[in-house]
Amino acid sequence: MGNNSKIVEVVFKGERRAIYRNRNDLEIDAGDTVIVEADRGEELGRISLVGALVKLKRGKGETRGIIRKAVEKDFDMVKANEAKEQDAYKVCKQKIKDYNLDMKLIDVEIQFDGSKITFFFTAAQRVDFRELVKDLASVYRTRIELRQIGVRDEAKRISGFGICGCKQCCSAFLNEFEQITTQMAKDQQISLNPSKISGNCGRLLCCLRYEEATYAEVFKTFPAPGCTCTIDNKPGTLNYINIFKCQGQVRFQDGSEAWLTADEIKKGKSVNDKPVAEK
Repeated sequence: MGNNSKIVEVVFKGERRAIYRNRNDLEIDAGDTVIVEADRGEELGRISLVGALVKLKRGKGETRGIIRKAVEKDFDMVKANEAKEQDAYKVCKQKIKDYNLDMKLIDVEIQFDGSKITFFFTAAQRVDFRELVKDLASVYRTRIELRQIGVRDEAKRISGFGICGCKQCCSAFLNEFEQITTQMAKDQQISLNPSKISGNCGRLLCCLRYEEATYAEVFKTFPAPGCTCTIDNKPGTLNYINIFKCQGQVRFQDGSEAWLTADEIKKGKSVNDKPVAEK
């Protein structure tokens, strides 16, 4: 059963997502395919979110509108565009080679109404592709855009699955990328093995940010990991903090271990409040 939610999220080819307004009070639901307003034309996309959840993701700026729900002939046009995209990919790749440009073509996207063709590429540095654009425009007789993207955007467009077994976050729901640092991995007591903390893009996993605030909040209640303390007259070292149980693992000099709360550790007499240097 449809609803006439005023704000919806629409996902397009390459997992590109944007927020749209249902100005015509259409009966729509998540999963419906719709025709929406685009820059000097129309685009086709699938509704991924409706209602209150969309408001949490809504950014600033003007929100374009949904024109109508897609019909059978629209899907026929999509198939025709997909065939043209494959041809355009081959043509552009050859022309890149002809012009000897240091760039890697990633994907081609034809706007639903055919009013624009966008070529996505990656490059190590700035590329002068003005002649290439002119050449492509003379072939396709429509607006041509060459858009340079980063490796994270490349992974998002190609899509795939992460080491967790789930679809990549960037392809599944992220609208934009946030800064991720190795300090986040350190804070979460994760090994800094690149194969464990890097995504398919080769950059740090986006999910390192999700629980960062929770780890920081729990760690505030504990002494710094690596500090030495005395519990029941037994000297030991705070080795690890389990944020889910809110307990710290204290390893004593006699080889025994104990899981204690932050209060229990703080009540013990502190011998050294600085982290012990790793050997």
